[in-house]
Amino acid sequence: MEEIVKAILHLSGELKEIKAHLQYLKKTRAEIFNETWIDGQDILLALNISQRTLQSLRDSGTLPFSRLNGKFFYKVSDLEAILESNYSGTSKRQNHD
Repeated sequence: MEEIVKAILHLSGELKEIKAHLQYLKKTRAEIFNETWIDGQDILLALNISQRTLQSLRDSGTLPFSRLNGKFFYKVSDLEAILESNYSGTSKRQNHD
């Protein structure tokens, strides 16, 4: 009987660990992405923009940044806020049935 109790306690601990891993995995990619800083190269690739366009976003104050040893870093949440503020929310093509 004692072995069964020990086995149940062991399984309970493992289930808690699995639950913690599953909760982490349930986070959307966007939630995980928002918790980070990215460099300019990541923004260039993600948005398919030029270095000059990125510089213009910095210079105009549209995209906040941090500069460390000559390298620029950006909060993903700031980038997402800019995209959200420019989101039209409507489709230009309307389906007429």
